[in-house]
Amino acid sequence: MNRTRCDQTPAWGALQSAFDATGRAFDVRTAFAADPQRFEVFSQSAPYVFADLSKNRIDGATEALLLALAQQTGLAAHRDAMFAGDKINTTEDRQVMHWLLRNPPLALMNKAQPALQNVASELSAVHTTLDAMLAYAETVRADDGITDVVNIGIGGSDLGPQMAVLALDEFVLPGKRFHFVSNVDGHELAAVLRRVKPEHTLFLVASKTFTTIETMTNAHSAKAWFEAQGGTDIARHFAALTTNVAAANAFGISTTFGFWDWVGGRYSVWSAIGLPLAIAIGAQGFRDFLAGAHDMDEHFRTAPLAQNLPVRLGLLDVWYRNFHGFTSRSVAPYHAALKRYPAYLQQLEMESNGKRVDAHGQALPFATSLVVWGEPGTNGQHAYFQMLHQGTDVVPVEFVAVKTPKHSLPGHHTLLLANAVAQAQALLLGKADDGGHKHFTGNRPSTFLLLDDLSPASLGALIALQEHRVFVSGSVWGINSFDQWGVELGKVLAKEVDVRLDSGDFSALDGSTAGLLARLRQVR
Repeated sequence: MNRTRCDQTPAWGALQSAFDATGRAFDVRTAFAADPQRFEVFSQSAPYVFADLSKNRIDGATEALLLALAQQTGLAAHRDAMFAGDKINTTEDRQVMHWLLRNPPLALMNKAQPALQNVASELSAVHTTLDAMLAYAETVRADDGITDVVNIGIGGSDLGPQMAVLALDEFVLPGKRFHFVSNVDGHELAAVLRRVKPEHTLFLVASKTFTTIETMTNAHSAKAWFEAQGGTDIARHFAALTTNVAAANAFGISTTFGFWDWVGGRYSVWSAIGLPLAIAIGAQGFRDFLAGAHDMDEHFRTAPLAQNLPVRLGLLDVWYRNFHGFTSRSVAPYHAALKRYPAYLQQLEMESNGKRVDAHGQALPFATSLVVWGEPGTNGQHAYFQMLHQGTDVVPVEFVAVKTPKHSLPGHHTLLLANAVAQAQALLLGKADDGGHKHFTGNRPSTFLLLDDLSPASLGALIALQEHRVFVSGSVWGINSFDQWGVELGKVLAKEVDVRLDSGDFSALDGSTAGLLARLRQVR
């Protein structure tokens, strides 16, 4: 399909003119004073999520220009191509269909989407695999002999299920503990193995190719530990989430669940990679997780661009990155269970949109991908919020809060929500002080996402919202958000460095690498 890069559209120049005229000096406090309806205009509901965008440095005229930019770059057509199963991952010649993993079967849909006829066979295979995976999850849940589940993966095979299992801790089956091992640093695996017993542990090896070096190093070490502890039934205590069934069988694993090459790692929690979550919250809980995401998919697919929350968030990211020059976004989830949510979004945003060339391989003359970082509130308030309020860099903040808690401890949740709202208010209003040290400039932008509760369905919707938001900014920038070649080079070089570190041959290396390897060999 034909895509027009953002800087080649009339709207791009119009946005630059608007920024120079009014955007650079825009003060949200003045905008609120001038428009009593600002909150209503710049807030909206989407499935399971209410979003307040009113504290951002944006007005109606700017948002109209951003929507024109979306139209002129062909965002809607690009979105529709994804949902039609076109190969929009052009550098890998692949479809992008993680959304299909949470699509109901055609027979259960109230009105079939014509585009789904193009991918009907894939959808049937998705549900065959899903049914088998969930049946296995229920078997594990019913097995009182399995008390610990250890997921061995890395990247999307770790961040997604780990984040979701922690987020939905209140729904986890009592009597089952979940552990996640991703780092090739043996300290991580060793710490988990000290806490489990072989006869009560199920290991899940998550690697699409069954060749990922970090994952397979950990998997072989786990297997060696299991056998050294007297374990003999590899088939019962190990399962694989992979497409390489032959390699899994050679390892000794007979239970495998696969997925497809159109599932990117950072979009894979909806697939068999989500097995730890399915074991944790059960088959119906996992189906609710998928259903919440599907509801957000339908919002993104069908809502007009001006009332489309992923579109509004993605365009806001473009406005901040390319015109205001903001380089990062801080994510502040005011719910302790969302402790891994910022890390999950780091991969989603920066692995997707951290690109320096467009979809045609041409160098970009503008910036992409904000840096995403954060910690749960209220912890972050006592760590980095000093910089957010009084630092020299302006960092947009995205608050996430949950209206209804799952605990019954009096006073805690009201105080938590009060802190979230107050921090957003303080960033906006600031505080004058002649002495300087206690002066807060204010006019620091933030977005506030509010969920009624934290449930499988609402978490699914929240994640899908962020996926589509990343799609929007990447589409406008004209890049391919679905490859990750930048992950490869260091991994390739690590294999060579590993051999050289063992052999002591440092010839033809740069001086720094040779010097470091020589020093490392001295202390081995």
